Amino acid sequence: MRSALLVIDIQESFRQRPSWADISNPGIAATVAPLIAAARERGDLVVWVLHSEPGTGTVFDPQRGHLRYLEGLEPLPGEPELVKTSRNAFTTTGLQQLLTTEGVRHLIVTGIQTEQCCETTARVAADLGYDVTFVTEATATFPIAHRDPDGPALSTEDVIARTEYALAGRFATIATVKEVLAR
Repeated sequence: MRSALLVIDIQESFRQRPSWADISNPGIAATVAPLIAAARERGDLVVWVLHSEPGTGTVFDPQRGHLRYLEGLEPLPGEPELVKTSRNAFTTTGLQQLLTTEGVRHLIVTGIQTEQCCETTARVAADLGYDVTFVTEATATFPIAHRDPDGPALSTEDVIARTEYALAGRFATIATVKEVLAR
């Protein structure tokens, strides 16, 4: 079964937000780099995804100049690059068509944010019939404020644990970088 490594939203836009100081994995580019190298060596497809919010004036607006991969990550010529405007990597891109054309049935999910774009992509992928491996340590997230301003924030550790509980055995297999590299 052919695999694809999804590199989701590991982009400069996040580093431009004040919340970057609270990210769970500030070295995410270095965490994901060995997975990219291994995928290329195995002949797996490496799919690069950026999140864009045109016309918003936010750090995700292409006009602001931050829609680029974090330093240390760079697609090779011919590796697909997709730009999405939704939380998951399928809805506003041609990802499913690309994967079908390439004969991919297994996805390895990495990126920013663990519980948003990464988890949502994993859920949609599972619903579409893909075998999904979610590499939690190759994702990153931020604390989440409670809906009640006086309520407790959810720590990055709690966000990550919740994501693993929600995905494991339902939508994805949870794996470490080491496990994926040993595959």
